[in-house]
Order: sequence, then C-alpha cells, then structure tokens
Amino acid sequence: MGGMILPDAEWRHRAGLAHLVEVLGDARFVGGSVRDTLLDLPVSDLDVATPLSPQRVMELLKGAGIRAVPTGIDHGTITAVLESGPVEVTTLRRDVSTDGRRATVAFTDDWREDAARRDFTINALYADPATGEIFDYFGGKADLDARHVRFIGDPLQRIAEDHLRILRFFRFLARFGDIADPAGLDACTARARDLMALSRERIADELLKLLVAKDAVSVVALMIERGIFAPVLPEIVSADRFADLATREAAAGVAPDAIRRLAALIPADPALAELIAARLKLSKAQRKRLAAAAESPEGNFIAMAWHAGVEAARDRLLIFGSPLSEVAVLDGWQPPRFPLTGGAIVARGIKAGPDVARLMKQVEQTWIDEGFPDEARVSALADEAVAQALRSASSA
Repeated sequence: MGGMILPDAEWRHRAGLAHLVEVLGDARFVGGSVRDTLLDLPVSDLDVATPLSPQRVMELLKGAGIRAVPTGIDHGTITAVLESGPVEVTTLRRDVSTDGRRATVAFTDDWREDAARRDFTINALYADPATGEIFDYFGGKADLDARHVRFIGDPLQRIAEDHLRILRFFRFLARFGDIADPAGLDACTARARDLMALSRERIADELLKLLVAKDAVSVVALMIERGIFAPVLPEIVSADRFADLATREAAAGVAPDAIRRLAALIPADPALAELIAARLKLSKAQRKRLAAAAESPEGNFIAMAWHAGVEAARDRLLIFGSPLSEVAVLDGWQPPRFPLTGGAIVARGIKAGPDVARLMKQVEQTWIDEGFPDEARVSALADEAVAQALRSASSA
C-alpha cells in the first residue's frame, strides 16, 4: 500500500459530507471519486462504501436527521441526500451468483472481497475520508499512472459475470487508457457475442458515453477491427467518417455530441438510422435527431436550417464535410418567422382552398432562396404570385 494519500479536492468539502462519514463511522470513498481525484479531474458522482448493513445505514442516517432513500437496498445501496447533492452509500458485497446481466450479492465486512468484485483495477481504489489514506488491493494506482485498463482477476470470468463489461472496457480505454491490457482485449474479442444477451438500453447508455470520450476515435477503430460491434450493430464497419467528424468538431469549436457521432458511424441512410435508433431504444428526440443527421445536406445551408432546424443543419454540415464557415454562421442564427398568412393570399383574390397553401409554399420558397428579405419584399412576392395565378386561371 505504501502510504499513498488522496489529494485534497473541492468535492471533499461538500456541505454535509463530513457529517455523513462521521455518522457512519466506518466508511471509505470508493471508485470514480478516488480515481478522478488522482487524475486531477472533476468529480461528479460520489460513492461511499461501508461494512455496515443497509438497515443499519438507514437507521444511523435517520437518527442523524440525514434524508436516506433506499434506492437499491437489495443490492445494499442507500442514497444519502445532502444539501450539496446525493451520495450513494453501499454495503461491502461479494457476488454469490451472476448470469451476465445481474448479480445476486451477499454482504461482507471484508474490504478486499468488495474490491475483488469490481470490474477494473483503476475502479477499485478506496480512500479513508479522515486521513485520505488510499487502499489499493489490485495495483490500481500503478495502472492509473500507466494509463493501463486492466480487469481484476480473470477477464473471461469477469465478462461472464456482466457482459456489459466488454463495452465498459473500451469506454474506460477511450477515457483514461493508453494501454489496453492484451488479455482483457482478447477476452472482449472472444466474447463479443455475449453483448446480444444485454438489454439494448444498457448497450446504448454505455455506447453513447464511449462515443464522446477523449480517445473515442482510435478506440472505436480498434472495436471495429476486433468485431465488437458485429453482434449488435453490424452496420458499423468503418470509423473514417467518425474520425473526420471528430476533427471537424474540434476545428469548429463544437462540443462532441454522442448522437451526432453515432450518425457518422452508421451509413448515411435516414431509414436505416430509424431502425438502429429503434433497436437501441433511443428516446424520441434522439431518434429524430439521428435520422435527421443521416441525411446529406442539400442546397443552401440556411434554407436547410430553416426547414430542418439549426441542430439538424449543424449535424449535417459537420458530418458531411461542408465548409466550417457555414457551421459558424449557424451559431447565432435564429430562424425568422415567415411574414405571410393564408388570409393575406385570400385578401388578394384567391378562393380559400388548396391554391392558398400552394401559393404560400411558393412565396415561402422564394423568400428562403432570397435569404429571408423583409415584409415589404414578401408582400411584393405575394402580389406577383397571386397575379400570375389569376392570369393562368383566366387563360385556362
């Protein structure tokens, strides 16, 4: 162990946190908060592990006036709601049985046993809240320094316990890694078909996080080379458009977006995008966006933004390699309102009915093509369109 100490960080001074760990008595910070603090990254989620039973945790928190929610009590997790946000308090566990999708756990008071059931060495670091002393049972700190993503124990067995760990391996590689542990990589490759047993929601959740990670481009290329996508997303066969998009996002100063990046990974076909979105059980808004981003940009980009929306237009321009100056123009652009009503067409002598809609569309198209001129110009365009329609009606 060698007396490593957790560096001080802002999250360690969160309101109510000192009180919480004092009430628990026996508790350590675990997982992401310890890992990210050692990497000097911001910490969002806070997890505390304790040998106390979930019932005892509930009692202690209630007795101390800390709001406790039994969010995952069967798995030993209680959420302590502090004024500075939630903290997950989880009883030490060991796996009794696993089926690749969910685990049956028993509680334990052995910290090492709890560490042994976690996925990667870099995620199995614990820290004493009072002294900051770090407990590292599987060489996680050395792996973190080497940017080495490595399973704890036998990779094949760890994947058999939870198949999602295949995608997690690549996500952590994209986020923190320089070195993919060869045994881990081979195990993920050999067991890629196990992903088919997972719920599509869990796959989507993990994939979308992976796509925006720091080294997503090289890691996705590695996943394609290793056939990881083939069982669940066989449409993903090349990372070239994805790599181009990532370069262009950076050049345009646009934040990486998971749905836009997914659109660049799949073929440019809106109907296929719909199918993939449905397969991944994406939200309605995400489905719509994925399908819109799969369509190649046509004609005037401002016209496209007016019809499809700024977001869809920006996605297409970035994915399909349009000039970045066009992307920049969209940044502050607000779609103007079309200043013509059907009533104004009727007032010019056209009978209410399909002709009104047709003329409205015609004027609108000219208005867009001319770059959204003012109301006076639209009025003149309407006069012209109506006069022409009346002329052709009288000559018919």
